[in-house]
Amino acid sequence: METTATSGELHLTMANEDYLECMVRIEREDGEESGVRSVDIANRLGVSKASVNKAVSVLKGQGLVEQSHYGRVMLTARGREIGSAIWYRHRLIRTFLIQELGVAFERADNEACQMEHALSEDTMQRWMAYLEREGIVVVDD
Repeated sequence: METTATSGELHLTMANEDYLECMVRIEREDGEESGVRSVDIANRLGVSKASVNKAVSVLKGQGLVEQSHYGRVMLTARGREIGSAIWYRHRLIRTFLIQELGVAFERADNEACQMEHALSEDTMQRWMAYLEREGIVVVDD
């Protein structure tokens, strides 16, 4: 179950995708250009710093993030591209659930997170194209 063709090629887990998405969100929301602190990732995802360190190690090995010894985590261009694609899909699905089906925000947000990982790349691309043709516009939050 991959979210993007690239993440499928890299064999990213759903958790790895969530870490990339989280880092993109923190960068955008906090205006961070000098990297993201591990503690902020841990707090946002509700995981331990040890879990973040393990995930960062895996993502580093795939060339998606960089980190000096215990420094801030920096997304590479490729890592940012994948994380941004995941975040876009999340927001598009969430917007659809809220606007078209009347699902409450929190529930739509949680379910969009599950759905962004559960659909095949082909199905996701088709659904995204359909939603865009139907005029579903992603709302930044």
